[in-house]
Amino acid sequence: MILLLGGTSETAPLATALAEAGWQVLVSTATDIALDTGRHPHIRRRAGRLDLERMAALARQESIRAIVDATHPYAAAAHSTALEAARKLRIPCLRYDRPAGLAADAAVPCVATHEEAARLACAAGGPVLLTTGSKNLAPYTSEARRRGVAVFVRVLPAAESLAACRAAGVPKDNIIAGRGPFSLAENRALLKKLGIKALVTKDSGAAGGLAEKLEAARLENCQVIVLRRPPVSAGQTFSSIPALVQALSARLDSGG
Repeated sequence: MILLLGGTSETAPLATALAEAGWQVLVSTATDIALDTGRHPHIRRRAGRLDLERMAALARQESIRAIVDATHPYAAAAHSTALEAARKLRIPCLRYDRPAGLAADAAVPCVATHEEAARLACAAGGPVLLTTGSKNLAPYTSEARRRGVAVFVRVLPAAESLAACRAAGVPKDNIIAGRGPFSLAENRALLKKLGIKALVTKDSGAAGGLAEKLEAARLENCQVIVLRRPPVSAGQTFSSIPALVQALSARLDSGG
């Protein structure tokens, strides 16, 4: 049995590739929000956040032979937990990291922290749209109050995401619930409707709809601030599904 930590659009193709390679696959996601996990009979799913102890216990219960971490590129805590659990259990941990979508020489401000992103976004002089998830909202709401600008947040339609927005003081009417990736037309319509002056996003790559956000912002004359990806954790990392499956096969066939 392979434990696949999923939740992104790559979950289904990864789970399917692993199942077609001959393994039973348990897909684990933090929430039970609707997600395509593949239709192979060797794939099943469980939901709920896993800390180190819960992940290790699940791995023992399910006789997990390897962990494949395909969580979001910015899910640093999940990456760390997966690595530590694998070390504790003495099993392989391989990570799938979707390719970045922002060119190294792109003329877009890239920042390392939400505090810096909040300062730049709120200095644009108008409403701000956050597409960075429901965590780390406090720097934006705080800076927005100081500057007197509105902050809109686009998040997954999950109960915990909506609760996090409310806890951060985001007005109900400023919460846009939906599951991406969103098209160029959808992004552009939203920017125009809300009069957005600054868009804050992550480099979520092609699968996360980054190109559509950048182009919509350009067409609507909207500033974009991109949060840099966190450093890659130790361990084997792949940006190709076939390469990951091949490497996993080699590790398991050799008993590693």
